[in-house]
Amino acid sequence: MRLTRCHVDLPLAPARTFALPETAANHLTRVLRLREGDECVLFNGDGQDYMARLVSVGKRDTQVEVMSSLAVERESPLRLTLIQGIARGEKMDLILQKATELGIARIQPVNAERTEVKLDAERLDKRVAHWRSVVVSACEQSGRARIPEVSMPPPLIQAAQACDGADLRLLLDPVGEQSLAGLSPPTGGAGITIAIGPEGGWSPRDREILLASGFVGLRLGPRVLRTETAGLAAIAALQSRFGDLA
Repeated sequence: MRLTRCHVDLPLAPARTFALPETAANHLTRVLRLREGDECVLFNGDGQDYMARLVSVGKRDTQVEVMSSLAVERESPLRLTLIQGIARGEKMDLILQKATELGIARIQPVNAERTEVKLDAERLDKRVAHWRSVVVSACEQSGRARIPEVSMPPPLIQAAQACDGADLRLLLDPVGEQSLAGLSPPTGGAGITIAIGPEGGWSPRDREILLASGFVGLRLGPRVLRTETAGLAAIAALQSRFGDLA
């Protein structure tokens, strides 16, 4: 029987007993109806799964005992970064969730010229916290024990210029100069960065910024893909060619 996995943002170690954070306790005891003596798997993003048992369930707290740990090897050998023009609502959640399931290492939301979502500082903090919770939930479901980074959204030019360590920098383009079959694998531990525009696509100015920062157009079929399809299709294709979906 598959045990429930639950993220806790705390140091974990075998033989440790502690009170679960409120969110985790509510999920395990109120949503999933776990009781004293039931087992679950905890993780905190350090690459380990921790077998644990609920030792007490009370109104004020839920105590859990960590029994053992196990190294989890589910990370892709291909280090992928997704630069994603911010999309609206559920579209952005879908992108984050599925990109995590497909093995993305880092997600960098960006404000592009045609980004339709305008957020002030307070709303932006809440939105980024929500995005990170989506990624954590996707890790719980997919069995990942390392959590992809989700960064605060900078202007596109700042995100593009920060990609110097990427061996390949790609933006999807039905008439792009590069094909999937013509790509060479990244070398020396470097990764691949994929840039996907928002609902309105990259503006001419956005494209100039990306091309000036070393990005090249990648043909992934002749059709124009929606923002919630494009990045996921590219991640799956690159993982199939260079990663662990082969």
